Amino acid sequence: MESNSQKSKTNGALLAALIIMTGLAGVSSYLYFDQKKVSEGQEVTISERVEELSTTRVKLDSISTALDAKIAEVQKLGGDISELQKVKEQLERDKASLRRGSRVSIAKYEAKIKEYEAFLVEKDTLIANLQRENVTLATNVKTLDEENTGLKTQRQQLRDSVTTFVSQNQELSTKVTRAAALKAQNVKVYSVNAKGKVKEDDSYKAKRLDKIKLVYTLLDNPLTKEEPKDVYVRVLDPTGAVVSDMANGSGTFTVDGNETVYTTKQTVNYTNNNQNVELLYSRGIPYKPGKYTIELYSEGFRIGSGEFAVR
Repeated sequence: MESNSQKSKTNGALLAALIIMTGLAGVSSYLYFDQKKVSEGQEVTISERVEELSTTRVKLDSISTALDAKIAEVQKLGGDISELQKVKEQLERDKASLRRGSRVSIAKYEAKIKEYEAFLVEKDTLIANLQRENVTLATNVKTLDEENTGLKTQRQQLRDSVTTFVSQNQELSTKVTRAAALKAQNVKVYSVNAKGKVKEDDSYKAKRLDKIKLVYTLLDNPLTKEEPKDVYVRVLDPTGAVVSDMANGSGTFTVDGNETVYTTKQTVNYTNNNQNVELLYSRGIPYKPGKYTIELYSEGFRIGSGEFAVR
């Protein structure tokens, strides 16, 4: 009887343990399947996130490519690309920010993408306008080229006329200038000895010819300005060489575009009334025997001449 009671207690304990183990197994199974369900949900969320980020990057890359094409087209058409470049710089910053961040707002980027797409549409209108303007410009240039072709002959004819006019004008100017040049007449040369005595003769003794006195008349000329005039004197010796001494007032002047040596010069206050002019010249060394020529120049023209002899 006692054995049956002990057996009954043992069976009861086994049953209780079995019930507890069965409950624990159920709980463990529930927890396992619940955790698995959570993990699967997280995997789906991460996969969706990666796909969204990838799609956003692709859209931004596509917009970047389109922007590059717009910049190239506007630049080729001669338009202003400054605004396009600023938007491209901002787009590159957004792309870099997307690459760096894992918690970026996809909704925020979707809004940016819409703004970029609207900007591209706006620039399509700008490009279309530039293309029309370039077509109009090309047409105008073609028309101008045709008109210029017709004008070239007229311009050449005008150049020929101007060249002829300039040539005639220069010729006339030269004639007027020559007509306005001074005229020296009655050019005479006197001998002046060491004592200052002046003598006029057909020829002068070299030992008594210390200085020469040049006397001439400047004729009146209504075309000549009444102003100070430089008169250059050239004394040519019997061989045709110019008597000169740079330390004694000689120098050079221009005649017909050439530099020419002169013996001496003086400045005459021209009064346009047949005025008489005198010039005293001292050579400093004896004159060689022979015939000497005196030439007078002013304003690039030869205005008179004379001669004297030395024996």
